[in-house]
Formats: sequence, C-alpha cells, structure tokens
Amino acid sequence: MQQHLPSKFARPILFAHRGAKAHCRENTLESFELAVRLGATGLETDVWLTQDNQAVLDHDGLIKVRLRRRQIRDFKKDQLPDYIPTLKQLFEKCGDQQNYSIDICDPRAIDQLHEVISQRGENFAKKVWLCHPDFHLLCDWHERFPALQYVNSIRLAKITEGPERRCANLAKHGIVALNMHHTDWNGGLVALAHRFDLAAFSWDIQYLEQLTNAYRMGVDAVFSDWTDRMVDAYNQEFDNK
Repeated sequence: MQQHLPSKFARPILFAHRGAKAHCRENTLESFELAVRLGATGLETDVWLTQDNQAVLDHDGLIKVRLRRRQIRDFKKDQLPDYIPTLKQLFEKCGDQQNYSIDICDPRAIDQLHEVISQRGENFAKKVWLCHPDFHLLCDWHERFPALQYVNSIRLAKITEGPERRCANLAKHGIVALNMHHTDWNGGLVALAHRFDLAAFSWDIQYLEQLTNAYRMGVDAVFSDWTDRMVDAYNQEFDNK
C-alpha cells in the first residue's frame, strides 16, 4: 500500500469526469448536477466552438446527421441537440463553489473561454483549470490571458525531454499543473511536481484501491467516471481519521 506523502493542496479536488458519467449521459447538465449531489468538488468537461462562436460541451465534437458524423464547428448552437449545453450554462447551473477542469479540444475556443470565465470574476478564475497537451500552445495562451490557469495534460511517454525538464519549463512559463494518467504517477514524480510548485493531477482512476493510492501519493486532483467511488474513497481516507 502506498505510504502517505504530502500534497500541495489541503485536500485533493475530486473531479467528476464528464460529470457523473458512470451514472447518466456524459457532458449534460443532468450529469454535472448529479455529480455535485454525489459529492464531487470538481467537474471535468470538454469544450468545442460552434460556428457562431459558442463554447459547448461534448467529448468527441461530432454530431450524427443521418448516416454521417459532422464536426460541431459546422453547426450553430441552436442547430445542436438540446442535450449539449454551453459552458456558460454549466457555470450558471453548478455555480461558483465548484472547481472546473476544461479540456480545450478546439484551440479556437480560448477567446470565448476567456470571456465567459472573466465575466464571473477573478476569484472564480482560480477555480477553473484549462487543460491541453501542447506545451507551446499553453505558453501562448498564458501570454495572452495570464489571469487564467493552465494545465499540461499529457502522458509521461510523450514528454520527450523528461519529467524534470518539463516541470521546470511549465513552472517557468506560468503553467500551474501537470495532469497525467494515474499509471504514469508515482510518489517521486508527485514530489518532483511539487518541488516546482506545480499541482499534480491524476486522471482515469476508476477503482477504490487506485483512488486510495492516489490520495496517499499526494496528488492534488483525481478524475473518475465513478463519482460515488471517488467520494467514498476520499471519505475513508480523510474523514474517518
């Protein structure tokens, strides 16, 4: 069993992956509301930009039209299925107390994201984590919109320069967190991220033992499809002591 290691945050953020994905249709307002009711302290989603510049929430960005699948950017918002919400609707429905992790699937959406997030104030922006695998794109966004928080979401095998150099570069350019698959993390890498004042985020954690190990490893956020399991493991690890 993983020994207890210190974390950057007082308690890890519990991100419900695409809402309560294991319990209802993902990336819908109903899924996000259910995740909050189940105890999630963060909501994860994917953002795409429509033809009329609306930031909307969907995983793969494709809409089935008869026998074809077309990209969301080819549609205006009112042409999309009703179950696909906008980012603004998510914020309005779930409020300012939640953390939000947003995978920016369409880089063109950054301007709309900045507008929607900034409208809710500086304190709210500190609860929103904007994720992308491209380090150089993250640096560009930070230069343009330094008040927003950026996260490098990537697999360890794709960090060609090595994790220490990557952490150093992220910290140097104002990126606040490194987000990797749970199998990529170990206690040493979490400590390395913390040494550069980066938060360590860990995704695709679905089982109680994996969640417990992640909490004990000192990660600062976990992502799970199973909100109930994520919360149960958290309660067993933190609230029963």
